[in-house]
Amino acid sequence: QLQLVESGGGLVQPGGSLRLACAASGFTLRYYTIGWFRQAPGKEREGVSCISSAGGSTNYADSVKGRFTISRDNAKNTVYLQMNSLKPEDTAVYYCAAAPPLFGVQAMCVSTNGITSWGKGTLVTVSS
Repeated sequence: QLQLVESGGGLVQPGGSLRLACAASGFTLRYYTIGWFRQAPGKEREGVSCISSAGGSTNYADSVKGRFTISRDNAKNTVYLQMNSLKPEDTAVYYCAAAPPLFGVQAMCVSTNGITSWGKGTLVTVSS
């Protein structure tokens, strides 16, 4: 069974940092484009950042550019999202997702094309 499991969420003060992790079981992440998405209360889900199977291409939402960094460790079958300078508006449930590599980072992040697996999410709360 293909599973994605997110971890690393929690409560952090504005300006703080968190690192989210997305671990896979039942399949090998290295063969997939992986993305992070988030959904805040009362808002639609949005693409935050996506990374290609080899890690050479990335995509970021304008709202997180310069603050968030996506990376992958294929040896550990894990993708990370380092989040710095967090703002209250970053508060959301964060999900990771996988799509076959023929779907590029922009296609996946902007239109969610081709996503075949979703994790259950991890809550990030930015508040003082």
